[in-house]
Amino acid sequence: MHADEVKQILESNLEGCTAYTAGEGCDFQVTVVGEIFAGLMPVKKQQLVYQCLNEYIKNGTIHALTIKAYTPEQWQALQK
Repeated sequence: MHADEVKQILESNLEGCTAYTAGEGCDFQVTVVGEIFAGLMPVKKQQLVYQCLNEYIKNGTIHALTIKAYTPEQWQALQK
């Protein structure tokens, strides 16, 4: 699996989100930005992302996954 495939899966399943992905093989780092994360605790944010990729984690296509999830406002504040 490639990082661009992970990006496509996340963006098609998390409405209005932008995904930034890195990694290759079975080890990926993802940063997902979207209003969908507003008001959620970090664990809930990660659970939303995991739900999109769960079948790939279960079958071993993805072995390691690092997730960062932000609202657009949080993401913009980190860019400064």
